[in-house]
Amino acid sequence: MREQTWHGPSASTTRRRTALATAAAVAVAVMTTGALTPPTASAAARPDTVQQGLDALVRDGQPAALATVQGPDGRTRTYTAGVGDLTTGAKVPSDGQVRMGSNTKTFVAVVVLQLVGEGKIALDASVDTYLPGLVRGKGNDGRRITVRQLLQHTSGLPEYGADISDDEIAHRYFEPRDLLDIALKHKAEFRPGTKWSYSNTNYVLAGLIVQKVTGRPLAEEIDRRVVQHLGLHHTYFPAPGDRTIRQPHPKGYRVMPSGELRQYTEIDPSAGWAAGQMISTNSDLNRFFTALLDGDLLPPAQLAQMRTTVPVGDTGAHYGLGLMSRKLSCGGVYWGHGGDIVGYETRGGATDDGYAANIAVTSIPADISGTRRVETVVDTALCRR
Repeated sequence: MREQTWHGPSASTTRRRTALATAAAVAVAVMTTGALTPPTASAAARPDTVQQGLDALVRDGQPAALATVQGPDGRTRTYTAGVGDLTTGAKVPSDGQVRMGSNTKTFVAVVVLQLVGEGKIALDASVDTYLPGLVRGKGNDGRRITVRQLLQHTSGLPEYGADISDDEIAHRYFEPRDLLDIALKHKAEFRPGTKWSYSNTNYVLAGLIVQKVTGRPLAEEIDRRVVQHLGLHHTYFPAPGDRTIRQPHPKGYRVMPSGELRQYTEIDPSAGWAAGQMISTNSDLNRFFTALLDGDLLPPAQLAQMRTTVPVGDTGAHYGLGLMSRKLSCGGVYWGHGGDIVGYETRGGATDDGYAANIAVTSIPADISGTRRVETVVDTALCRR
């Protein structure tokens, strides 16, 4: 849900604006690893760089770190490090469920683009075409903002998270219109289409457009069109009032200003809604991004639109329609998103030649350097071929 640290200066200077907690260091000594497919003898003889990367994240203060790496042949390896529950010392569940935060945006963008392909939404139509009169005031005008600009974060709409505390995120239920009302108390950041700036408000509106066009709840459309279609058995959009994580999962944490570690596993994720409410596993996210790039979710024309990007400052990353590309140290790029919500952060994606990797940690890194260390493990996993 929070601005992705891939996004450069506009994100890193506003990380608190989405009111999702930062995390500080906590020493954890127990480390475990699991594999769904055994390594070859030659692979077993050398250090596994992905495992080493996860171990380093735990040494840096993460309570737990999880990874799943998938090859073009479908063979998958899972990894864990740290402990899944700091109170009991329980092991980290292999491929455990986590709150996936802003990866939700890619699911929403897929649904919007499917509706574009069906002729029910036009990318360059205004927000007012579907939600007349809803976006007004302080320079925010739905007549001048397009659906494309929502999906690409070029709308200039302000962020709503600055006015939501971590305790509210954990305990309060928000309707989507509540989130929009909070955002529209603020001035527009810029004229639509002139800049790029990450705002969760964009996806609240995208979700409302889906509901208006289909006449069905957003969660139902995501489930029918994406989750069930791909057989993502560990992925879901929590129902209103559902504060739990259904399947085996590591506990999520936040470090309080006092230094106390507080568990933030069972929360009300409605402050994320279309911007960050969903739950998944590393393996399901790998399957999702691989299927997306393979054309299993979108017609070629809409997939091409999704992959048409704008630069994210001077970071080298680029943002399409709910999908990001990032350079690999070994050459080429990978496509994904990443996300966080109090207690969890995820990073990962897939390459055009069929490799995929996703990393999850159980607290939000304290600063951008911490998130970059998570991204480095993604790079390691995708470059070890």
